[in-house]
Amino acid sequence: MTEPERGIVLGGSWAGMLTARMLSRHMRHVTVVERDVFPAEPRLRKGTPQARHSHILWSGGARIVEEFLPGTLDRLADAGARRIVFQRDAVTLGPHGWQHRFPSRQFGIMCGRALLDWVVREETLSTGSIDVRQHTEAVQLLGEPERITGVRVRDTTSGAETTLRADLVVDATGRGSRLANWLADLGLPPLEEDVVDAGMAYCSRLYQAPPGATDGFPPVNIAADPHSGEPGRFGAVYPQEGGRWIVTLAGTRGAKLPSREADFVPYARTLRDPLVADLIEGAEPLSDVMVSRFGANRRLYPERLDAWPEGLLVLGDALAVFNPIYGHGMSAAARGVAALDEQLAKPGPHPAREAQRAISERVDDPWIMAASKDIEYVDCHVRVTDPRLTGGAADRHQFSAFIDTRALRSPAVSAVMTDVASLSVSPAELSTSRFLALMSRDELRPELAAPPLSAEELALVNLGARAPATTAATPHGLAATADSVSSARPVSEEGHPS
Repeated sequence: MTEPERGIVLGGSWAGMLTARMLSRHMRHVTVVERDVFPAEPRLRKGTPQARHSHILWSGGARIVEEFLPGTLDRLADAGARRIVFQRDAVTLGPHGWQHRFPSRQFGIMCGRALLDWVVREETLSTGSIDVRQHTEAVQLLGEPERITGVRVRDTTSGAETTLRADLVVDATGRGSRLANWLADLGLPPLEEDVVDAGMAYCSRLYQAPPGATDGFPPVNIAADPHSGEPGRFGAVYPQEGGRWIVTLAGTRGAKLPSREADFVPYARTLRDPLVADLIEGAEPLSDVMVSRFGANRRLYPERLDAWPEGLLVLGDALAVFNPIYGHGMSAAARGVAALDEQLAKPGPHPAREAQRAISERVDDPWIMAASKDIEYVDCHVRVTDPRLTGGAADRHQFSAFIDTRALRSPAVSAVMTDVASLSVSPAELSTSRFLALMSRDELRPELAAPPLSAEELALVNLGARAPATTAATPHGLAATADSVSSARPVSEEGHPS
């Protein structure tokens, strides 16, 4: 790319709007092309079916949003979003046990996806410097295999087609991207693709929360144990604006996810702990059961093409999608936008291939975290070229389980793990000598035998006292010695710790 003056963003959802705002800092003209019509209030759109399920904006993405759109987090809070400090403000049953509610440096924003999209869109368009073409879809990239010069678009109401010229076209159309067809029309080879598909499916339902619960009761996550030999089953209760809960149940291939209202609570009873079912059994449902089956991890590798066309970039879900259970989609998209911002801020020419490589690098961490976890589930379908997901996987899974188990009871280890989970710190930190030394010396709290909920919290949701939360028992393999840490550390093909 030369110094671009005119940019087109295909797609006006989360990634598209954030991209448009960023491009407006570098270009004179920015146009967003969107098939839907934007609602005038926080409301679900037909083009974002995944918005009907629970969402979290991790702090790694939230800080990027705040950089591009100052005041957005305050506006979300004013509209009813809740800021959750992990793990202090959450109750989590992970694959290896209950998590102590330790404080950390990281947080998450919990509210409806419609509110998140609406606030970011309103903040983005408030400057008046971005043109929006609604009821419009991209049908063809213009230019040659070496350089894209614009896009042909169609009015979805009239069918009329027009041409939009640009120095840069960014595909942010999400899971339904037609990039593969557009590249084929230009005579370019297909992009390499990795897929890790555990068959994850989701169903969600809105409930009226007890008075004060959306502010005073912690969100709940019940995860599956991938080593049980059974399909994974998950459940979550997240606070939403307006005094509501959104309850999402999920399952991997073979879990027989409920699609009827009568089966919703019984499925929640099949989770590893009945807390989710207990919370909603007497609560008032506010919606039907909403089902989606889009939980595969999929990643494209445009940077691997021998020749990537100038003037074209792809980011967000059009580039990589992750199992939504980990909550990384929005933050990963924000990381890609930040990477492009850094490239455009550099003096001189901005080669598209270099910019695309930088964007792709920012999705690498969430890709590995999601794919390496899902690959452990029974009957997971895997088609990958990434060597980190093939050779030596057993050693890596053993090391990961060791760290996860220790983080349940160690404040310092938990803090670093939360840094990684929030996409604020690279997972490479977990292989440093600094972190391994930390695991050897940090104190271990007693193992939790029940959800770490106070009597006041239980009373808030009309639940009686449970069994004592702590026990003096120590999980197997948690001897706090340097030898135990060293022996659990994965070894690379060269024989060095990885």
